[in-house]
Amino acid sequence: MIKRLLIANRGEIAVRIIRTCRMMNITTIAIYSEADRNSLHVQLADEAICIGPNQSAESYLDIDRILEACNMSKADAIHPGYGFLSESTTFRQRVDEENIIFVGPSFKTMDLMGDKIKARETMYQANVPIIPGSIGEVKTVEEARETAEKVGFPFVIKAASGGGGKGIRIVHEASELEKNFKEAQSEGEKYFGDKRVYIETFIDKARHVEVQVLGSRHGEAIHLGERDCSIQRKNQKLIEEAPCTALDSKTRASLHADAVKAAKACNYESAGTIEFLLTDNGYYFLEMNTRIQVEHTVTELLTGVDLIKQQILMANGEHLSLKQEDIKFEGHVIECRINAENPEKQFRPAAGKVLALHLPNGFNTRVDSMLYDGYMIPPYYDSLVAKILVKGTDRLEAIEKMKGTLEETVIDGFPTTLDFLYRVLSYEPYINNDITIKFLHEHKIV
Repeated sequence: MIKRLLIANRGEIAVRIIRTCRMMNITTIAIYSEADRNSLHVQLADEAICIGPNQSAESYLDIDRILEACNMSKADAIHPGYGFLSESTTFRQRVDEENIIFVGPSFKTMDLMGDKIKARETMYQANVPIIPGSIGEVKTVEEARETAEKVGFPFVIKAASGGGGKGIRIVHEASELEKNFKEAQSEGEKYFGDKRVYIETFIDKARHVEVQVLGSRHGEAIHLGERDCSIQRKNQKLIEEAPCTALDSKTRASLHADAVKAAKACNYESAGTIEFLLTDNGYYFLEMNTRIQVEHTVTELLTGVDLIKQQILMANGEHLSLKQEDIKFEGHVIECRINAENPEKQFRPAAGKVLALHLPNGFNTRVDSMLYDGYMIPPYYDSLVAKILVKGTDRLEAIEKMKGTLEETVIDGFPTTLDFLYRVLSYEPYINNDITIKFLHEHKIV
């Protein structure tokens, strides 16, 4: 049983994990960089260890320093949170070698689902719909031409280990194929040390819909419904909601069943997310996030299930105490991510001191944040400073409730996305649910 948990993260997710650990009588150990010396997670944790200077590479991404802190504090488990090392198979393996419990899936599962080619193959074999394209690695230009004849133009060449837009090339016609193929291979090798590529049909307009799953090492798996995360800017989610009101009941049931199938196919244990693209023609597996996600709070408010607690129970080797029929979906939840960014200057990240702060409260309202009066936002890390969530009886009520909640919120001292998000919520196409992942690209709301 986990008694002492080191949190290998910072910010609001570290605070979130500490709160559940307190409820479970687990001692928490925070790690922090010099810039985070006065951060809320450091103040709330039972113990705290400085692991290095401001730069992430020398602190939150330094595996040796984190494991040293773990040994110094005699922690018996590590929770990686999201971002930083949460999906690093190297970190996962090192944690195993130190005989420390990792709150998350096994190395084998992370390795399988982190490789986009292997993940596609696994889903294909499990009969989960994947985006039409190649099965396995496309090794040569000739093989790419053969695949192109089957899927048609345009299509996308993607690096197997790619991410953040790196190693991706869209091919609109045959004359572009050889050049783009070699560029995708080269970029994959340059940024990820892996030149393997695969091909998918290019899907321009779709919704980003993901399903929350829970699995145990005993082969059990359930779903906790879907989230619609289509409101994105440069692949960064800004507003998430649940349920996805674009789904009919038959498609929703099929999506949920496929997500559970996917979790079982990779022997998933812990909380994870299966991401899909939803089009007018159906839905397709996109990827799996083998960690807790920023937006897990949407599902928690909708279902009343504490996902961090479930992660810890699964890490202890317990059976799932929840059955599928125990999961109840009630109302409609919307989450707004409040970032320290200036929307009027191309969302440039901002830093500064909190001069005035009022965070909203009320019935079915939740705020996850690391802000407090006088806190200095460091310029070195992710710009997320708060997540505000509301639940209404339906989508329109939730939108109105969120608008009122944002009006009440005061964060003074640096620019934030508060007003921008209010404008999105007030924008007629958003209210009418006319949404795709291209929404913020097509509508100039700033």
